[in-house]
Amino acid sequence: MKIVENIRIAMRALGANKLRAALTMLGIMIGVAAVITLLSIGDSVTRFVADQFVGLGSNLVFVLPSEDPDRPESTLTVRDAELLSDPALVPDAVAVAPVLFVNVDLQYGGSIYANQLRASTPSLLPMRGYEIERGRAIDENDYISRSRVIVLGADVVDSLYPSTVDPLGTSLKVNGITFEVVGLLKSKGAGLFGSEDDLSIAPLTTVQDRLANRRSQRTGEPLLDLILIQALDSPGVDNVVVDTADLLRQSHELDFRGEDDFQILTQQDFLSAFSQVTGVLTLFLGAIASISLLVGGIGIMNIMLVSVTERTREIGLRKAVGARYGDILGQFLTEAVVLSILGGLFGIGLGFLGSTGIHLLVPDLDTSVTAASIIMAVGFSVVVGLFFGIYPASRAAALHPIDALRFE
Repeated sequence: MKIVENIRIAMRALGANKLRAALTMLGIMIGVAAVITLLSIGDSVTRFVADQFVGLGSNLVFVLPSEDPDRPESTLTVRDAELLSDPALVPDAVAVAPVLFVNVDLQYGGSIYANQLRASTPSLLPMRGYEIERGRAIDENDYISRSRVIVLGADVVDSLYPSTVDPLGTSLKVNGITFEVVGLLKSKGAGLFGSEDDLSIAPLTTVQDRLANRRSQRTGEPLLDLILIQALDSPGVDNVVVDTADLLRQSHELDFRGEDDFQILTQQDFLSAFSQVTGVLTLFLGAIASISLLVGGIGIMNIMLVSVTERTREIGLRKAVGARYGDILGQFLTEAVVLSILGGLFGIGLGFLGSTGIHLLVPDLDTSVTAASIIMAVGFSVVVGLFFGIYPASRAAALHPIDALRFE
């Protein structure tokens, strides 16, 4: 019952100076709103990154050349991809897609568009989750016969073709060589590494013959920039990684003590790395927002010190009729905490508005407010109220009743 009485006295004291109390709560309200909004941004970025890696495809393994400034060329070859495609050597792999990246100029009429062409096999599109909107995908006949055909993403189409022209079936020059547009991809929107629609895809065999005859100086084999492997299921990813590493070490004739000249990454590796970055980002944003709460706490301390000075005679009277040190301390601490809680409750509403506003500005970010961020923000505001209310409350409780009654 003493707590209820303290809350009643605190509300009456705050009501006597409504404007002052409101301005004091404003600091806490802004701090809580900032914490909630910025934490929701951090959480939404984390979820966005996770969704993007899921959108890359399922159970993918990425084989890349290892970075070595003394090695001027890629260490991956078409032969490596053929070996990895052998089910007897990598039984848990269901699909393999060798990829060669070539920077090209795409030209239609008077329009020229610089793009990074993906040269690969027919298995690339389904592995990456791309879908054909109109036309067809590159097939085995195109790959075997080295056909000059190309599939375009939505951004490339928008940049090259007038709205009155249907790109499907048109002749497109790639670095001056004519290709036929046989398929248009469905739009996937923004991705983790840029737009998922800013791409063009052609058969690897055609590109190697006509656009980029890159071969290994050691073996003469055509070079690759990336080999994508799709595992049978999630448990099979680890088996694919082990089998791939063993197979490539044998293929590249690496000594058992020598370092790999390739690197193997899984979607989980990428996700873990980015999760660490986004986790640090979220903590950083939360720390910045917490500064606002500290400023609000200083405001509470200031207003409580003023309140102690204004109510010195009241304190003396209460102590003269039997109020103890703990009673006075509890009363002023309750006022500080009530200020913090009220500011925190209003801050929650402001935080929801801020998160909604961010989502409207950046629709790709789902800035939904989590219960954890609300509990954290309000809990921290209560701690701030207690921390910054202790000194004014202890100062009030320590007043001698005679001195307090004589105070003018």
